[in-house]
Amino acid sequence: MANIKDYKIATLASHTALQILKGAKDEGFETIAICQKGKRKPYESYNVADEIIEVEKFEDYFEIEQQLIDKNAIVIPHGSFVSYLGFENVKKIKAMHYGNRDIIEWESDRDMERKWLLDAGLNMPKIFKNPKDIDRPVIIKFHGAGGGKGYFIANNPDEFYKRLEGHPDAEKGYAIQEYIVGVPIYTHYFQSPVTGELEIMSFDKRYESNADSIGRIAAKDQIDVGIQTTYTITGNLPLVVRESLLPKIFEMGEGVVEASKKIVDGGLWGPFCLEAIVDPNLDFFVFEISARIVAGTNPFTNGSPYSWLRYNEPMSTGRRLSRDIKEAIEKDKLEEVLG
Repeated sequence: MANIKDYKIATLASHTALQILKGAKDEGFETIAICQKGKRKPYESYNVADEIIEVEKFEDYFEIEQQLIDKNAIVIPHGSFVSYLGFENVKKIKAMHYGNRDIIEWESDRDMERKWLLDAGLNMPKIFKNPKDIDRPVIIKFHGAGGGKGYFIANNPDEFYKRLEGHPDAEKGYAIQEYIVGVPIYTHYFQSPVTGELEIMSFDKRYESNADSIGRIAAKDQIDVGIQTTYTITGNLPLVVRESLLPKIFEMGEGVVEASKKIVDGGLWGPFCLEAIVDPNLDFFVFEISARIVAGTNPFTNGSPYSWLRYNEPMSTGRRLSRDIKEAIEKDKLEEVLG
């Protein structure tokens, strides 16, 4: 019978690595942090990594991948994998990999992502294919996992073209999305291929620069100095939602999982996040999905009110995915969680 001592958990030392590695150790695994040179201090200080493998830059992952294979390591993907390696290279990973790699392409391309979410029955903001059709506030989002960097708001075609000109991310491709006024709620789900059950782990909202600080400046002063709102994520704030919203939130997650089975073999499993705006009528407008663990789970290293209700013990999303791997190993179903 397989034993968890025969395996190690590895991830890039960024994004949610502290949580992932801590959760893996809590579940009894040895851990490996793949760390950029000069940035190992946090992983040593918090004692989450049994071993640190250094690289000059994360794009050099494939230079050390054979070491991971030799150590029987299971790689846990997160946003930095997508951001630094790109979805095409993530699909080339030969080491054992938790989660379905085929789904990454669908979250990395906003047109594909929109088709998936609409097929799941979710409400989504309007998308403008032609900038000349902009007739309301819109937010311009660039493709890929970039932490909101470079996003901007425009109110008309002229403003759009003015702000896009010379923009460093313009060549990445972008979506022009209706700007919905409401409250942002980011739901952290976990779909277990071992139990077949969908769980809600926690909720967060993003702390964005300078969108969350601009309110401290008088409107007149904003105009005088020409401040333009940006949405680079600098942190995450925990949330507890109205209990009456939970049935709808479960329904949305279940719809996404079912729709995923129609677009890729095996569908979506493991942690994922639906990023939504809730309007004054309590209607959800989902504008994005992250098909892996998100940084918004980091406030819950010791668990959330929701994980506490279910587990009655500290259970972060990082620990939950290691428990999924652990149970799969113990039930001789490891292949079901790898992809």
